[in-house]
Amino acid sequence: MRELTIGKNDAGARLDRFLGKALPLLPPALAQKYIRIKRVKVNGGRAQRDQRLQEGDVLQLYINDEFFDKPSEENMFLTLFKPRLTVVYEDEHLLLADKPQGMVVHADETEKVNTLINHIQAYLYQKREWNPRWENAFAPALCNRIDRNTGGIVIAAKDAETLRLINEKIRLRELDKRYLCVTVGRPKRDSGRAECFLLKDEQKKQVTVYHKPVPGGKTAVTDYRVLETRGELSLVEIGLETGRTHQIRATMADLGCPLLGDGKYGRGDVNRRYGETRQALYAYKLSFDFATDAGQLNYLKGQSFQVENVPFRDKYFG
Repeated sequence: MRELTIGKNDAGARLDRFLGKALPLLPPALAQKYIRIKRVKVNGGRAQRDQRLQEGDVLQLYINDEFFDKPSEENMFLTLFKPRLTVVYEDEHLLLADKPQGMVVHADETEKVNTLINHIQAYLYQKREWNPRWENAFAPALCNRIDRNTGGIVIAAKDAETLRLINEKIRLRELDKRYLCVTVGRPKRDSGRAECFLLKDEQKKQVTVYHKPVPGGKTAVTDYRVLETRGELSLVEIGLETGRTHQIRATMADLGCPLLGDGKYGRGDVNRRYGETRQALYAYKLSFDFATDAGQLNYLKGQSFQVENVPFRDKYFG
């Protein structure tokens, strides 16, 4: 329990608004709940959220210590009262989350709070599986990332050993990720492998496809399989042998079948006609194809998990 004494400058403030200023990490909805269940008292008595505080009032706050910390990128998860998270699979070591299109995985210059990692940490914190004050260094962390406008499965490690093991398996290519996309047009062949070189322009945040080695270019190998075609749109499954920036988007555009909704590599006229502003791309399936020892994660060998509801698949091919 902590106590705060109201000074002259805060006299006349409503209790709930004072709490919002004094404890910026405490979500307003949680503050209301704490007032209601008497975890916030004024002068030892029951408090009301809209009561006006007086100079000299003493607040008794039965609130976890972490809410008294100064806001930082590491503790912004506390401000999420109701985490928005779709869990595909979870056990004591890891969690597979279905990231919605439009959400960033980590904080960037445009978003600090509504990130996938914050929602995951808030979820685990509220389940009382993790608290930043329990650990000296480790916090639940993401093992892979996908673009803001791409949806799908992201792996979160709950402990340091799992993070190390998954990162190793990704490096050894012992995890198989499959993507679904909707293309404008149909590839000439129903299935195939596209091999090319991608050169990234850091200023434009865009890559160019080359069919012979170029200085700075990186090899990109993409497997694809057409699942269905309806009119001008095709549903295509993608497998990656390399993981380059914008690899799927640039490669499919190079094949003459850009992704629906892709603002960088796609067809603006078609995107506008369908009203799509995000590329129709989803990391929908993950398989643990361990070929070497996986330590505490050996039980996952041979298991596959997938997202059941892929928005654009259901919309155009449902």
